[in-house]
Amino acid sequence: MADVVRIHKTQTILDEIRDMQDRIMRRAYEIYQQNGGAFGRDIENWIQAERELKWTPAIELSETDNEFRLTAAISGVDTKDIDIEVTPEDIVLKAEIQHQHDEKKGRVLVCEFTPGIVFRSIHLPRKINPDKVKAEFKNGLLRLTAELAEEARLKKMEAA
Repeated sequence: MADVVRIHKTQTILDEIRDMQDRIMRRAYEIYQQNGGAFGRDIENWIQAERELKWTPAIELSETDNEFRLTAAISGVDTKDIDIEVTPEDIVLKAEIQHQHDEKKGRVLVCEFTPGIVFRSIHLPRKINPDKVKAEFKNGLLRLTAELAEEARLKKMEAA
């Protein structure tokens, strides 16, 4: 059985993108300072900060006559930790990845799990109706359907 995921309508996703870029920039500056302020490594510091702070899930976006269908691979998170924001033009997927060791299960010898943020912004080729977006999460896959806005359907019919 799939879990229903909450969806938030918002006016713009720019604040979300700016917030993520600010987090990455602060972390890249920390890395710069940790490396003794060595110049010429800006790109490497930024890439390392991105890897530490966010994970971009793989997606598939398809279109039928009346809707977009988005599938995103977001394994290792709970449904309650997934946040979806929609505008008529964009979808933002966010989730917090948590990982803690259970000392009762023994001593951890190797751990490659890292906490962080899942973040993916998808700009849609046509407008959707933010009131008609549904999402379900099952077996690590988020499946979202977004009904095309009435004006997007009309434009598509006129072009045909």
